[in-house]
Amino acid sequence: MFRRKNPLFRAGIEPHCAYCERAVPLDSETMMCHKRGVVPCGGSCRAFRYDPFRRVPPKPAVLRGSFTDADFSLEDD
Repeated sequence: MFRRKNPLFRAGIEPHCAYCERAVPLDSETMMCHKRGVVPCGGSCRAFRYDPFRRVPPKPAVLRGSFTDADFSLEDD
């Protein structure tokens, strides 16, 4: 069977209960797991199943300082 590589489903995802499809959030620090009961969000187990919709992407970087359009121009003046 041919499988396409998809960055959302890569094998390098570190398991955390916070983005497991078998866990439901109770509050900001604990989850209710279908296999293990109440667990911390940072925990994991062998029954981990990655759910890409639970993962929160990092915030984008903020430019610091004052820049003008000339700073980003490729033309030499």
